Amino acid sequence: MRRLRYLWLALLVGAIWLGGYFLEQNLNQYVLRVVINCGIACILALSLNLINGCAGQFSLGHAGFMGIGAYTSAALTTVSGLAFFQTPMGIGTSVVVGGVMAGIAGYLVGLPSLRLKGDYLAIVTLGFGEIIRIVFLNIDAIGGARGLPGIPRESNFFWVFLWASLTFICLFSLIRSSFGRAILAVREDEIAAEAMGIHVSHYKIVAFVISSLFAGIAGALFAHYQGFIDPNTFNFNRSVEAVIMVVIGGMGSFSGALIGAVIVTVLPELLRVFETYRMVIFPALLILTMMVRPMGLLGRKEIWDWLKPKKKAQPGRRAKVGKVEYVT
Repeated sequence: MRRLRYLWLALLVGAIWLGGYFLEQNLNQYVLRVVINCGIACILALSLNLINGCAGQFSLGHAGFMGIGAYTSAALTTVSGLAFFQTPMGIGTSVVVGGVMAGIAGYLVGLPSLRLKGDYLAIVTLGFGEIIRIVFLNIDAIGGARGLPGIPRESNFFWVFLWASLTFICLFSLIRSSFGRAILAVREDEIAAEAMGIHVSHYKIVAFVISSLFAGIAGALFAHYQGFIDPNTFNFNRSVEAVIMVVIGGMGSFSGALIGAVIVTVLPELLRVFETYRMVIFPALLILTMMVRPMGLLGRKEIWDWLKPKKKAQPGRRAKVGKVEYVT
């Protein structure tokens, strides 16, 4: 069984490498940039889906964790002056360190704030995201308001979609485990979950930390693809975009989060032909989608659940007792 898993993992890595090689050779830079941005958006949406869709919390500060990952990784490869972080292995290490730092920030934020619920938690996370942006704005060592240029552009199709695949596998496996079932129980009813012996605060914090870690990785990959970042890149609008991705796809559905990420990234580009009207058409389409599918495109189901053929209902047995006919 373990060898089979390794085989599937090797096939996945090979498929991503071949796909990246083919696309880089045949697509123009604009289309390739949109595709890679879709991959980064997928990581961000998957990470937010864990806390918003599966744990039942509502975070509006995910851009802050993305910014921590981006600035940590970029600072290691540009400002630190360490030769190791100029190598491909060092840049890969900096991406992981950026994710870890975002996870630590998620723990520090989640520890006091996850006792709150609903709108109160959303306000706290929103405030945290703005605090992080203001901090980056006032640190001259990492560029301040000017931004941080000269970041090595090492992110490409292979690395972005490899991380996107690993994010999906890790989070989907987590939520299907006993640990993930406890997180889902907290989402459904905190009081009932606590009555069954589930440490509600512990599971909330762990979900928040894991979500923040992957958001930081998305930010690090973004920084090393763009080659330049500034504090306004990770403002409130970025957090709202991430929430829209999760809500459109279906809160609690990982494949839905992927679909939502692709829609929110690609649709504005397709609407560029309408020039100034595209920013009216795009929200109108989102509103129409939510009116037709208020639970999101997939709801809480995965896409393969919708593709399964529906079983036909078996006709019941009929029995007649006197004048009354029963169906069993």
